[in-house]
Amino acid sequence: MESRPLLVVDGANVVGSRPDGWWRDRAGAAVRLRDALAPLAGVGVPPELPPPVQVVLVVEGAARHVAPTPGVDVVSAAGSGDDTVVELVAAAPQRRRVVVTADRELRARVSALGAEVRGPRWLGR
Repeated sequence: MESRPLLVVDGANVVGSRPDGWWRDRAGAAVRLRDALAPLAGVGVPPELPPPVQVVLVVEGAARHVAPTPGVDVVSAAGSGDDTVVELVAAAPQRRRVVVTADRELRARVSALGAEVRGPRWLGR
């Protein structure tokens, strides 16, 4: 059984929360987010989420072909990114699961499954 906490990042929602021109290059924005997340596997998000952490970035749409990198698993949503996040959370009921999103509906869905939810700014602390 996996003992590391599972950190699931709603890529489209987190990328969309930053007014940095992401809409001109959605795949590039997802790559930048993926690369920013990579160190978290080894350092966690102190003090709330100690390492080691399994980091999973859920991508969709134009970012669907973003590849994983050391420290970050990338899951390409075949349909809804929200549904994929929920599936990942539901598949790991014995683990601590933290979902990063600002989407209210998704927050409610994963909270109902026992996951913790944090907003996108939590990652930048």
